[in-house]
Amino acid sequence: MSDLMRTRRNFLALGGMGMLLAGCGRGAIQGNIENTLYTLSDPLNRTFEQLIFSPTKLAQEFRANEVNPKSLLINTAEDNTPTVNLDQYRLTVKGLVNNPLNLSLRDIRALPYKSTTIRHICVEGWDAITQWGGVPLVEVLKKAQPTSEARYVFFRSADGFVNDQGQRSGYYETWDMASCVHPQTLLAYEKNKKPLPIENGAPIRLASPIKLGYKQIKWVTEIILVATIPTQAGYWVDLGYEWYGGV
Repeated sequence: MSDLMRTRRNFLALGGMGMLLAGCGRGAIQGNIENTLYTLSDPLNRTFEQLIFSPTKLAQEFRANEVNPKSLLINTAEDNTPTVNLDQYRLTVKGLVNNPLNLSLRDIRALPYKSTTIRHICVEGWDAITQWGGVPLVEVLKKAQPTSEARYVFFRSADGFVNDQGQRSGYYETWDMASCVHPQTLLAYEKNKKPLPIENGAPIRLASPIKLGYKQIKWVTEIILVATIPTQAGYWVDLGYEWYGGV
């Protein structure tokens, strides 16, 4: 392990202290300590991880014969698989852009295609080498023409939205712009050379080797470019997971 990777892992361990404490008890003192640790460590983690991240450095890719189709598990918490009408499906891109988009599946498939066979890593401790095919997210963002103020990208899922009162309903996620334009970050519609199954996020999901699995939101319907991280930054993030979620 390189000195940089070892330093990164030791640093990010701070962000996990609150999660570990959460499993030790639910007293008021413990809760205060947990909240204090998270408040202190999460902004540091974000800054450190973004500082060492290279948007051009490629993650390891694998051969086709290294794919194990059964190793990509379905998170049991995601049993609310939505029903998506493929003919009516639209991916909207808006916010801090000069050219808002409303794309059908045909429009998306007409964009440049990329295939990548990478390791999907879940925070629960398992991983899976999987082939993903789709359009690089950077191609969609270039088409939308982000403004100079756009620094983050917020995603909404077909299984629910955040309502006007700010209540969580379904999955949503926020990424930093550098991770979004990474060449291996895809809006995937293909898994292991076959159409993406609905349980894996069809018709469109995020797939990338540079983020943990909980950051790779499924059933993407809306992309909003923003200047700052929203108060509701991500479904799992708002439940205590680290925001950056880098691998």
